[in-house]
Amino acid sequence: MGIFFYLASAEGGFGLNFDIFEANLVNLSIILVAMFVFGKRLLTNILNERQAKIEAAIAEAETQASDAAAALADAQQSLAQAQAEAQNIREQAKVSAERAKADVLAKGKAEVEKLKATAAADLSSEQDRAIAELRKRVTTLSLAQVESRLKARLDDTALQEALLNRTIAQLEG
Repeated sequence: MGIFFYLASAEGGFGLNFDIFEANLVNLSIILVAMFVFGKRLLTNILNERQAKIEAAIAEAETQASDAAAALADAQQSLAQAQAEAQNIREQAKVSAERAKADVLAKGKAEVEKLKATAAADLSSEQDRAIAELRKRVTTLSLAQVESRLKARLDDTALQEALLNRTIAQLEG
């Protein structure tokens, strides 16, 4: 078996083996052995590094997944609390709105009653003023009529004398 380069001791130097199949098998076997010996370490190191990176990535992904699950649980709990609080606020708003409605209606009724009372008082005072004015006018007209009758009677001298005599008779008697 020869190699591509061989030492020819009988001939005194180097020589070339031109048998391609024989030279290639030896060369290939040398390369394969060299690759197996030296490449095994390199390939093992590369694969170990890749495995470590994959394991770290998986661990990080699991950590992120657990963190995300915890964050999701917190968010869901916060959402449930927020929904409960929103429902509580809605119920309180309804109760408050009903109270405000009742208060406004009560104040409105009280205001209407107050306005009715004020209107009734105004009407009563207007009525009293009108009655007082009518009495004053009736009194004024009555006095004017009495005065005119008295003047008509007093103008007559005979009537005056009769009135004086009658008054004197009443005083004496």
